[in-house]
Amino acid sequence: MTDVTGRLMTPDGWPVTGGTLTAVDATGVQRGRATSREDGGFVLEGLSDGPHTVIAAAAGHEPAARTVQVAGSRATLGVLELARVGGDVLPAPGTWTIDPHHSSIQATALHLGMSRIHGRLRSFSGHVQVADPLENSSVEVVIDPTAVDSDDTDRDAHLRSPDFLDVDSYPDITFKSDGLTRLSGRNWRVDGVLTLKGVSAPVALDVQYRGTGPDLWGGTRAAFSATTEISRDDFAISWNQSVLAGILAVGRTLRIDIDIQAVKS
Repeated sequence: MTDVTGRLMTPDGWPVTGGTLTAVDATGVQRGRATSREDGGFVLEGLSDGPHTVIAAAAGHEPAARTVQVAGSRATLGVLELARVGGDVLPAPGTWTIDPHHSSIQATALHLGMSRIHGRLRSFSGHVQVADPLENSSVEVVIDPTAVDSDDTDRDAHLRSPDFLDVDSYPDITFKSDGLTRLSGRNWRVDGVLTLKGVSAPVALDVQYRGTGPDLWGGTRAAFSATTEISRDDFAISWNQSVLAGILAVGRTLRIDIDIQAVKS
C-alpha cells in the first residue's frame, strides 16, 4: 500500500487550507480521501498500486484533477493548483508602495555577441496607484544608478562613469507610466516614459500580474513581473569597443527584467 503526498496551492502561491482530496482508481471506485492542512499539504493514505485520479475541491476555488501512478511505499503528486472562482482577485484601488527588499530590477546585455552579462539596480523606490477602472492606474519608480551591481568592481565603476550612466551628472533614473492596457487575464502592457542619463524616451513593459494576498505582518501584497528591451542608443549611451569582425564588446540592446512586490498603504 502507498501513501501519496502533495500540496494544494493557488496559482499565485498561497496554500489552500481545508481542501478535499479524493483518490479514484482506474475502475472509478473511490480509494482514498484527505483534507489539506494549513500549509496546503496533504497525505492520501493506503492506496494500492496502479493509476489513480486525484480530484481536489475547496470552497471558493475551481476543482482540479490529476492522474498519478502509484507504486512502492510512497508517491508524490507535487503541487496541485486550484484557481479562485471567478478568476484572479485584482488589487484593490489605492496606493501600493513598492517593497525594494522583496523586488528586483535586472539588466542584461550581450557580451562579444555570444554570452550575457547581468547587472542589478539594487536601490529604488516607487508606488503603484491602483484606480477604478483599473486601466486608469499608474506607476512611478525612481532608481539610484550608483547602486548598479554586476558582481565586478571595475566594471561597476565603468558603468557609473560618463561612458554609461554618468551618475555624477544624472543621479536618478525615473519611469512614469502614461497608459495601461489589458492583453489577457493576467497580462498587461504598461506604456510610459523612461528618463535615463537626462534623455526621456517611451518604453512599453510587458507585465504579468501574479496575484494578491496577505503577508506575514498583517498587510496585503500584490506581485507583478515585467520585461522590456531598450536600445542604449535611445539614451545617449553609445560607448563601445569593436573587436574582430566588427563584433561589439557590449550589445546595443538591454533586456530589463523586473519583479515587484507592492504593499497596500
